Amino acid sequence: MRMTQVIRRHGFRKWYERELIQSHLHLVLLLLATLGLLGSAEAYERGASPLEQVWIGLCAAASAVIGLWALRRYLYLLMHAEQVAHQAQCPACQTYARWTLIDEDEGRQRLQVQCRQCKHRWHIDC
Repeated sequence: MRMTQVIRRHGFRKWYERELIQSHLHLVLLLLATLGLLGSAEAYERGASPLEQVWIGLCAAASAVIGLWALRRYLYLLMHAEQVAHQAQCPACQTYARWTLIDEDEGRQRLQVQCRQCKHRWHIDC
């Protein structure tokens, strides 16, 4: 679901919470991939058959690829959520995350929002 749809349906705070949870789930996946990589290193034996060595090598490579993907996704989701959260405070009355989504500009990736307390409008860059 797109960011604007989630914000319209559940609000900014729920979107932000979901982004952080999803981000940290990727961190857990990274830790599991690291354990898989370490387990592959532990299982590797020089005296094993070539088929077993190839299988362990493939498992290690898969763990490394999954780990790198999970790290990139973790950092992207975390930084994106933080970037939007830093702009969620009303410039006029300093109220945090109490705004209504008015309009979106998909080409420029901007949201126009309005503070619920003072009715001030500003843009949030996505």
